[in-house]
Amino acid sequence: MSRPIAAPGHGGVDFETRVDFARLREYRLARARAALESSECGAFLLFDFYNIRYTTQTWIGGALGDKMTRYALLTRGGLPVLWDFGSAARHHQLYAPWLRPENCRAGMLGLRGAIAPDAGLMESAVTQIAGMLRDAGVADAPVGVDIVEPPFLFEMQRQGLHVVDAQQLMLDARQIKSPDEIMLLAQAAAMVDGVYQDIVEALKPGVRENEIVALANKRLYEMGADQVEAINAVSGERCNPHPHNFSDRLIRPGDQAFFDIIQSYNGYRTCYYRTFGVGSATAAQHDAYTKAREWMDASLETVKAGVGTDEVARVWPAASEFGFADEMAAFGLQFGHGLGLGLHERPIISRLNSLEHPIEIQTGMVFALETYCPATDGFSAARIEEEVVVTEEGPRVLTQFPAQELFIANRY
Repeated sequence: MSRPIAAPGHGGVDFETRVDFARLREYRLARARAALESSECGAFLLFDFYNIRYTTQTWIGGALGDKMTRYALLTRGGLPVLWDFGSAARHHQLYAPWLRPENCRAGMLGLRGAIAPDAGLMESAVTQIAGMLRDAGVADAPVGVDIVEPPFLFEMQRQGLHVVDAQQLMLDARQIKSPDEIMLLAQAAAMVDGVYQDIVEALKPGVRENEIVALANKRLYEMGADQVEAINAVSGERCNPHPHNFSDRLIRPGDQAFFDIIQSYNGYRTCYYRTFGVGSATAAQHDAYTKAREWMDASLETVKAGVGTDEVARVWPAASEFGFADEMAAFGLQFGHGLGLGLHERPIISRLNSLEHPIEIQTGMVFALETYCPATDGFSAARIEEEVVVTEEGPRVLTQFPAQELFIANRY
């Protein structure tokens, strides 16, 4: 029998093998290099802050990381060069020895337009990058870019650079997880296991959805989360249709309530739904949960290396079978998505895209599977999500809080 995937704790110890961060950094950079070498590109210019972390092994908070002012250049045969926000570059020089000090540079492009392009920051940055491409001998090859602000793209084109898409290549690189990445994903899931125990103890009439969100945020940061990206808290009549948010609604006796906890530990994310009855549950609520669980179990039974994502999507009901006009309107309810440094990586599994454009499931992929079933009472609904590692022996589920039956919190 296979042993559980380890989620050993936050600290390093001398008596167990845990995450080897040096090995993790080497693995990720090697995957990015291989993606570059397999392409027509002479270099990747990366703005997506998950790709920057994957390639340079650096991170600063989302408030700055998503302002399109951090960027990294990886040339064929070259070392990563990172432009970061002000003093963060100096910090990397001191604490990120895997990067050469001269390759940790301060950069500023305009904070998503707050500094207008006519200030010249983008022009000077592109001029510098073009010179580096010439020095690397790749000036005549296309430059792969993942995401970009239009003025920066226009400036690259004005200076004669041929820009192509690198995001597809980087997503391909990131989809196969190393043992270190899988251990970090398991640790992140274990943290949410514990938060759900806190939630079921607090889930009583008179508590507001936002109080549950506050509780979860507090516990996750206490456990070592580096970013709590979002928490959905949905109860009572808000369950159907699914709003994908939280409110200040008061929890009431007999509510069906579901939650999604999206957070990261050392960059590796969770997306982890659970549904509860508050004190009690009706027959309609139990029936909805049973169907959602059946759809989940059917998809888990389908997952294995070599199977197409279309085969997984086919075991889920069509949109019209649970009250939606088409698959676009129902997107994200019967759903699968890769997990890693980003919340939505490859593979993306749904009836919207997978039936006509499937991809092959591979060993080493990690993804979340989500099901949703509205209840016949017209307002309740059940939502279940399991995070899965694809192994040679089949799928291994990381999400361990009980979900085979509708869990009644604080039963009357």
